[in-house]
Amino acid sequence: MPRRLPFAVAAVLTALALVSVPGCGVRGSLDAPKGEKTETGGATPGKPGEPVPHKPSILDPLIR
Repeated sequence: MPRRLPFAVAAVLTALALVSVPGCGVRGSLDAPKGEKTETGGATPGKPGEPVPHKPSILDPLIR
C-alpha cells in the first residue's frame, strides 16, 4: 500500500499540470503576416453595447 502513494501523487500532479497548460495562451485571433490582406468573410463589426438579436434555437426550452 505505501507504494501507491507516490504514484497517486505523481498522477495528481501530472493531471494538474496538463489541465493548467491550456490557460497559458493569448486570447484572440492570430496576427496576419505583414503586408497581407485579410478577409473578414463579409462580417461587419457591431457597435459596443448594441444588443444582438436572438436567433431561436431548438435548445431554448432547456435554457428558459
